[in-house]
Amino acid sequence: MRIGLKYKGEKINLDLKVCNSFEKFSGLMFTKKENAKALLFNFEKPTKTAIHSYFVFFHFVAIWLDDKDKIIELKFVKPFEFFIAPREPFSKLIEIPINSKYEEVVKLLVEDYKKLKK
Repeated sequence: MRIGLKYKGEKINLDLKVCNSFEKFSGLMFTKKENAKALLFNFEKPTKTAIHSYFVFFHFVAIWLDDKDKIIELKFVKPFEFFIAPREPFSKLIEIPINSKYEEVVKLLVEDYKKLKK
């Protein structure tokens, strides 16, 4: 699925893998960094469900969206974090792995991108 987002005046187009019910539980866990794809999680109604990054061995960007695909919140996530949640309810969640495939997108989203490369 292709989705278009606006962030700080920039238009970002992403090809995403839509996750089924089982994939909602696993997300990026146990995937290899360079093979990981950006994932889209759809929820039937707005939620404040937290995520974690246990068994995700690389950094990624989490983007929470409302039902109109407007960005509610964005966070840089490190491996093995216990509790990651937005402040407001959301309808969709995107997880973007920080790998060579998504490097340009991540540069737009993460202000301190250069620090990530160290």
